[in-house]
Amino acid sequence: MATFISKNADVHPDAQIGEDAYIGPFCVVGPKATIGDRTRLDNSVTIAGKVTIGSDNKFSPYCVIGGEPQDISYSGAETEVVIGDNNVFRESVTVNRASEKEDGITSVGNDGYYMACVHIAHDCKVGDRVVMANASVLGGHVHVHDRATISGMVAIHHFASVGTYSFVGGVSRALHDVPPYMLVEGVPTKPRCVNIVALKRNDFPSDVIKALTEAHKLLYRQKVGVDNAREILSGKHLLVPAVMTLFSFLDHQQAGRNGRGRDRRKAA
Repeated sequence: MATFISKNADVHPDAQIGEDAYIGPFCVVGPKATIGDRTRLDNSVTIAGKVTIGSDNKFSPYCVIGGEPQDISYSGAETEVVIGDNNVFRESVTVNRASEKEDGITSVGNDGYYMACVHIAHDCKVGDRVVMANASVLGGHVHVHDRATISGMVAIHHFASVGTYSFVGGVSRALHDVPPYMLVEGVPTKPRCVNIVALKRNDFPSDVIKALTEAHKLLYRQKVGVDNAREILSGKHLLVPAVMTLFSFLDHQQAGRNGRGRDRRKAA
């Protein structure tokens, strides 16, 4: 199948379009866009500014990728959006270009699924196999780690981090970092339990799930503190790699401000 560009699309001649790509009617593609092989823009999709999109992505109508950052301090610098491979962006998803405050890149990884009206703000870093449900929003500078799931109508505070294999329940407000492997929900969010469904689906051994469950009990029910929990789990020989990942995340979180580890950069 050859590359198709609708006669009703506005594709700048300087844009780079890969093999077997599809650009549907009423799409607008700017001069600094690079669109990978077999990527599909259904119709009425806007690619603005410097945007690099990998292969085998699908964009539904009214997506806007690469719009200027919604940051009043932005002064027009050439920042960008970088998107990996094999993602699905449903209707009206927006991904903003970065500001000038970090590395100048808003990035989205591979194999993600972003449902209708999701917003990924400037300077965000989103990993691989992330799912975001309808109308969920990431504030600026948010980091979402691999295989995290964010339910519908969730707001993630700027500079927050969402840990790997975590799950954020619907209609929640995440003011603080979301620990890896945990299910959180609420306004504001609190860790309710281990995200056992995701761990089982991804073939985590039962002893690892047991260790994470014990860590959750110590940290969020008995509230013994990170150092004491680490000592107790060490005595029970439960400091498996996943638990060590959890403690490393919490150490980073505590070194920041307001429950957000990345707020160290903001304070500096």
